[in-house]
Amino acid sequence: MAAELAETHGMTKKQAEAVLGDLVTMTTKRLKKGEKVRFTGLGTLEVRKRPARMGRNPATGEAIKIKASKKVAFRVAKELKETV
Repeated sequence: MAAELAETHGMTKKQAEAVLGDLVTMTTKRLKKGEKVRFTGLGTLEVRKRPARMGRNPATGEAIKIKASKKVAFRVAKELKETV
């Protein structure tokens, strides 16, 4: 992607890689703050909380408690979904 971005926008591959790296860094910071991150035409990233729950150890069948956690969820934009 960096090479294609560089060619399209007349920059070096190294500059394009820096832009993509900055995008990842900014996205991570916003997700850590609990903000949603929307990429128009692509989709939305957001942190969702998963509550604590009971599960089973598949090897022994023993009931175990699974701690509450957070996960990053991605919802695909309607435009992309219809295109693919």
